Amino acid sequence: MEIVEPTEDPYDRIYAVVRRIPRGRVATYGQIADLAGLDGRARQVGYAMRTLTTDGIPWHRVVNSRGQISERSEPGSDLIQRQLLEREGVKFDTADRLKLDHYRWRPKMDGRPRSSRRPRAQESL
Repeated sequence: MEIVEPTEDPYDRIYAVVRRIPRGRVATYGQIADLAGLDGRARQVGYAMRTLTTDGIPWHRVVNSRGQISERSEPGSDLIQRQLLEREGVKFDTADRLKLDHYRWRPKMDGRPRSSRRPRAQESL
């Protein structure tokens, strides 16, 4: 389900989604791909994050589907990412994972939060 306007450049779409992730929340590579209208292209999100040179895009809020920080070729970048997330209140366990069910960003769609719960049946009076 897309939350950004379609553009020609998929990287622009990816960056638009990442800019929307609020402080103290994270999104996975696959989640960003889906929200950018690039279903199944989580790896492309990784490539976009790797080539990022623009300030103002909270790249540190992007984690893998296991709730971990993915390794990068730049030495020390994983530590920087962790420190930035911890400053925003994100906690990691002893296995260096964060609880996705707690910290995952769940954007509102069409004015309503996304939910897998069924609406309650109205009680009769």
